[in-house]
Amino acid sequence: MSEKSFQLWPDMASSFALDVDLLYGFLIVVTIFFSILISVMVIGFSLYYRRGRKVNRKLGHHSNFTEVIWAAGPFVLVMIMFVWGAMLFYKMQTPPENTLDIEVVGKQWMWKIQHATGRQEINALHLPLGQPIRLRMISEDVIHSFYIPAFRVKQDVLPAFFTQLWFEPTRIGTYHLFCAEYCGNEHSKMIGTVTVMAPEEYARWVEEGVQEKPVDAGERLFTQFQCNTCHQSDNSGNGPALAGLFGKKRPLKGGGLVEANDQYFRDSILNPHKQILAGYDAMMPTFQGQLTESDSLAIIAYLKSLPQLPIPENSVSMQDLNP
Repeated sequence: MSEKSFQLWPDMASSFALDVDLLYGFLIVVTIFFSILISVMVIGFSLYYRRGRKVNRKLGHHSNFTEVIWAAGPFVLVMIMFVWGAMLFYKMQTPPENTLDIEVVGKQWMWKIQHATGRQEINALHLPLGQPIRLRMISEDVIHSFYIPAFRVKQDVLPAFFTQLWFEPTRIGTYHLFCAEYCGNEHSKMIGTVTVMAPEEYARWVEEGVQEKPVDAGERLFTQFQCNTCHQSDNSGNGPALAGLFGKKRPLKGGGLVEANDQYFRDSILNPHKQILAGYDAMMPTFQGQLTESDSLAIIAYLKSLPQLPIPENSVSMQDLNP
């Protein structure tokens, strides 16, 4: 965070910062130009055609050229804004393949963050310089909004649904982290810091203080809640085998297909009757209230780590995590 007492713009610390600033700068220039133009014309015409002044007040002849310019000019200008903004939006919504994935859970009133190694943070996020980062985010209660002004990125964090945010840090330093969506009485205190470190320094930091990796925690929970009694590797249980299931499309009862992605795995754990799969009965109880969003993320990490074994024909998808 800069120590300057006043800054017109926040620090530029991500690969999106310049692109966003250029777009906003263009919008500000256009707004100022037309605000001044309209104000000058309003004042000028008010003075020129003021009451009592002898001027020609008759309308002039109609000009098709002028009418076309007045219609086409604003249209072209607005389309420039739209296309520019749409291209930037698409870029910000399309992460590359080589991202470093980090889990974020919003909760009144804190940010809970977990790295792939298992290191956890509260209201703080440490990142390596020059590495594309993808945050996979979900809320445990109400809508939050993950906002890093210096990176020019902001994304709503929703209850029961995953959202994602990606960026690439380009400047070492410490920056503000805010919740930009009113989320309750302590909303103003839901703040934190984002620290960008040299890659080698981050590599050392992320390995320190690790208690349990997400995959290991997920395997522990999977066994603790006896999920393996139904989801057996030979597909002989009441639920399907889960090895190699991630990313597959499987049929639903009543028709249609569903992809076994993060959202589907999460719903299968906490809301198992939302989508009943063809070939299986609605046997699984909900784990809502027994598992937190962080727990479900750990189980998902474990399921995604299972070896990519061939899936038998009668293995539909993950509908059960417990008998």
